[in-house]
This record gives sequence, structure tokens and C-alpha cells, in this order.
Amino acid sequence: MKIRVIHTSPPFAELREAAAAASTDDAELRDAVARIVREVAEQGDQAVEEFTRLYDDMPVDRIADLRVGPDELAAAAASLAPALLASLHAAAANIRDFHERQREHGFMDLHPDGTLLGQRVAPLRRVGIYVPGGRAAYPSSVLMNAIPASVAGVDEIVMVTPTPAGDVSPVVLAAAHVAGVTEVWRIGGAQAVAALAYGTRSIASVDKIVGPGNKWVAEAKRQVFGRVDIDMVAGPSEILVIADDLADPVHVAADMIGQAEHDPDAIAWLVTTCPALVTAVPREIERLLERNPRRDVARAALEANGAIVVVPDLDAAAAAADLRAPEHLEILTAEPLLLAGRIRNAGAIFLGGWSPEPVGDYFAGPNHVLPTGGSARFASPLGVYDFVKRTSLIGYSRARLEAHAADVIRLAEAEGLFGHAEAVRVRLGGAGE
Repeated sequence: MKIRVIHTSPPFAELREAAAAASTDDAELRDAVARIVREVAEQGDQAVEEFTRLYDDMPVDRIADLRVGPDELAAAAASLAPALLASLHAAAANIRDFHERQREHGFMDLHPDGTLLGQRVAPLRRVGIYVPGGRAAYPSSVLMNAIPASVAGVDEIVMVTPTPAGDVSPVVLAAAHVAGVTEVWRIGGAQAVAALAYGTRSIASVDKIVGPGNKWVAEAKRQVFGRVDIDMVAGPSEILVIADDLADPVHVAADMIGQAEHDPDAIAWLVTTCPALVTAVPREIERLLERNPRRDVARAALEANGAIVVVPDLDAAAAAADLRAPEHLEILTAEPLLLAGRIRNAGAIFLGGWSPEPVGDYFAGPNHVLPTGGSARFASPLGVYDFVKRTSLIGYSRARLEAHAADVIRLAEAEGLFGHAEAVRVRLGGAGE
């Protein structure tokens, strides 16, 4: 296994280029997606039907045929093996319990003079969730995107998922049933994103679009932002493992493969203070890949985007992790919680050898929709807070307006906004009456 090895220390001159997110600006893709978005916005159902026939090889005559009814969702759940359905329900319960703790309730501050200042928190009315489809099934994406919306109180949760020349996986439909999805369409790609953003005769527009997808979906989300809100423009999946000399190289290797098998663009880094892992981990990766059906994908990702970064101490390891700002950060050290306290930038942090990243992907409860491409420097995991909006409440009494009038007028006039100042003056018997 050929994984690049970097020996470095702060200020990490050797790491900065490797840590920089790759540019996602593709002029040809941008123009192609813009055409799809424009045609769906202008032609509605007809354009969605045409693009679905073209890109998904589906013999669709009318868009209504692409809707999955509530009875089909219930039937899909009933068709699953009981143990799998039980696992879906257990995961959903964990996710719901965690996200219930994120609820915001707003506040009202009533002053003695009768003034009211506050903030109202209200759910979005209708949101769309994109679930990748085709060759793979992602019920976990359904749960992680839909349940926070449900907890937030969103009225309508619309799921779109592509089904190239086939049907939606029963386990994905079952997950939609378990998560409380209210509407499902068998469409995908940029045309599905455009339909959710602009609406068609058959598909009502939404307020926000969330969920992962390929580069066409990511670009479409980028282009419709502003018409609707989006969660993020997601890049390739990432993991960074910090390991000291107590870490098991088999665990490190398995965890790096777990991310690398997503796709050839996935990113897997090991940051270590232990020189012995430089040889032990690639050896274990090679051994574990032999029994992985997706070995070719994982190998391509590790050789192109993998790295073993050797640092002098754990303080340097924490600084390297902060620089990379990974989507997933595993800490396999003697005192993982202590080290986690030194790290600001990560989408999710997995503490210790008994917390492999897949427990976060599927079951623990925290959301697996995480910032990628270094955006953990400023972005957060998907949560209930992404499905609500906040409205300020301002109710002044006459006494408070009189007390604050001079300050407000002075500030308005400093900005050259006479009308702003006048709106206060006329209420207090000043010029203008």
C-alpha cells in the first residue's frame, strides 16, 4: 500500500497545501446544471420527466407515476426482516432522543414599563431531503436528514431519490416510513433539486433542501441557494485519525478503509506520534483490503488522498487536526477527551478505541451530516436548528420610546437617513405633525 508519509511540525508548511480543499469550480458542470435548473424552473413537470428519462434511463410518461404513496412506505417496512426493521427503529429512537435536546424555545423579556423584547422560534413549513440512490441504498441518510426536521416540527418532509432503471430500495422506503417522511418521489439529480426549489405542477416548492448527492446534486444545490436554503455543499467524505503508541494498528487501518471505501475521492489521514505505525498501518490496510469487496475503490482513495503525518507530540497532532478541520476525527490515544479539548475544528469527534466512526454513521444519535472540505472551521453538523427560523419581537412602550428617542434619532441622522429619524419624531410630537 503506497500512502504518502509526511514528517512535519508546526507551523506545518508541508501540510498546508495537502490540507487545502480542492476547488469544486467546474465550468462545464456549472453550465450543464444551470441549463437543467433553468428548464425545470421554466417547464416544470415536462422538464423533470425529460431529464429523468435521459439521465436515469427510466421510461416515465408522467411525473405522477414517480410518486411513492404512503401505503408503499408502510408495505416496505412490513417487508423487511424483523431484525433489520428493529435496528432501524432503534437507530431512529437514538437519533430522535439526541436531537430532542437541540430544541430551541425562544424567549420573551417583559420589562416593567410594558416593553416586550423577545425571539420566536418556528419550524420551516416544507423541506426537501435528497437521498442518494442507484447502485447503493442509504437508509441512514433518510434517518439523519428527516428526523431532525420532524423534531423541529416541520409540517411536510419531501424525499427525492434517484432510481436508475429500477425501484427504490425497500430499506430506504422503510426508513422514510420510520422517520416520518410525508412525501416521496423517485427522481434525482439536478432536476430533482430544481423541482424542489422552484416547484412544478406536481411537486410543491420547499423552503430548504438538505442531504448528500453527487457533483451534479451539489452544484444544483449551490445554484438554487437563495431561492431556498440548503444545508451545505458537501465534498468527499473524510476521516483523520490521531493515534499514539497505544493505538492498535489494525483499528487504525480498519477505520481508514471505512472512509476510503466510499469513493475514490474520499480522504483518510493518520496523524501520529508513533513511528512504528508508519509501517504497521499500511501493512494492516493491505491485509484487510483482501477481504473487502470494495477494495479497488478504497485502494484508489488511499493512494490518491491518504496520508500518514508524523508529528513530534500530541500538541502538534491537535494543531494538525485543527488545520485539516476534518469531517470525522478519531482520537485513539491514552486520554482522548483531554486531547479533544485542544481541538476546535472537527465535524464529529470519536473518543477512544471503542468509538469507531460507523457508530456515528448509523446508530449513536448525533447527526452524520457533517461539514467537509475544511468547512468544520465555521460550520456545524446538521441539526434541529437547521429546520427552524427565528423572528425577533419588539414591542416598545411609550415611556421606553421617549427614553431612547434621542439616541435613535442621533444614530439615524449619523447615517443620513432622515426618514428613520422622522418616524421617531412624529410619534413624540416633533417635526412632521
